[in-house]
Amino acid sequence: MQNQSADWRQLVQRLIKAEMSKRGVKYQDLSDRLARIGVNQSADNLRNKVNKGILGADLLLQIITVLNVRRIERDDLLDIFADMGVRLPE
Repeated sequence: MQNQSADWRQLVQRLIKAEMSKRGVKYQDLSDRLARIGVNQSADNLRNKVNKGILGADLLLQIITVLNVRRIERDDLLDIFADMGVRLPE
């Protein structure tokens, strides 16, 4: 069985990439949007953090905010896990 932490990191990665894709936002655009709220992250730094799925809760919330994500449903997270072949224990 795959490492559970790795599963959660992959979930973060897929969630952010999906939200960026829905909005046609590239990493430079994301960097620019974050800069407007006082968060300085280069496009390359963001790409590395998102691809590894490792970022602090503060940066995750900042990204969600600047992408104008209105809602993240638990069922959507479970669907991503299912696509990854991961099932959470009941």
